Amino acid sequence: MERSIIHIILHFLVPFIVAKTVWRELWLRPFIIMALTFAVDFDHLLAEPVFDPNRCSLGFHPFHSWPAIGIYLVSLFSPRLRIIAIGLLIHMVLDGTDCFWTE
Repeated sequence: MERSIIHIILHFLVPFIVAKTVWRELWLRPFIIMALTFAVDFDHLLAEPVFDPNRCSLGFHPFHSWPAIGIYLVSLFSPRLRIIAIGLLIHMVLDGTDCFWTE
């Protein structure tokens, strides 16, 4: 349970740090956009059980699949989608690091 709380905190802390570092004075909008990418976890509602602390999300849920991650990477090249893509990729990296604890 403690690991899950730290995981959720990191999903907000890392985008905050990135936004403050990259966008300095204008950090709030990028932070909010990146924090909203947490909504990608709605794909967990398709799983049974919805939450399993010992399940690796990467490759299991549709929005956490390798093709989806490829789309997020390609989206980095679009100025309109770049902040969203960064938020989604941060989310995937954090979920990926969490996978090390499930093995």
